[in-house]
Amino acid sequence: MIRPATVLDAPAIAEIWNPWIRDTAVTFNAIIKTPEEVAALIVSRQTAGHGFLVAADEEDGAILGFATYGQFRLGVGYARTMEHSIILAPAARGKGLGRALLTAIERHAAEEGAHQILAGVSAENAEGLRFHQAMGYAECARIREAGHKFDRYMDLVLMQKFLS
Repeated sequence: MIRPATVLDAPAIAEIWNPWIRDTAVTFNAIIKTPEEVAALIVSRQTAGHGFLVAADEEDGAILGFATYGQFRLGVGYARTMEHSIILAPAARGKGLGRALLTAIERHAAEEGAHQILAGVSAENAEGLRFHQAMGYAECARIREAGHKFDRYMDLVLMQKFLS
């Protein structure tokens, strides 16, 4: 089930997010998220009219993943261009939850007036690149050595999908 996140979901979201931060090059961020930081992000995104959604297990309500979006860059000129993040628990992958979350977050963004949505994907994340391409995203830029983690520089691939 896909539903809006609440601050009560923050510990479970942090638990899903932090192994990706700590152990992979999927995100260039290397700083672990606290439940308090996640709760603040949920509130700030929702207050701004941006979505923060979770995929929850139908039976026990356990959080299996999340998707959120915010304005790509600051300033009124970018107010209709969004950037999303999507993370799933390893056990939840390959079950259609990523597709469901991304579709729901795109719909939310379109309903709020977004013209397009971007994904910033590590060039080392081949699965993420394939996923976004399958979801209708096209590479629009590759920023060489934009990220630094694990003592190396990594490229960032920007992928774009028009919503309107």
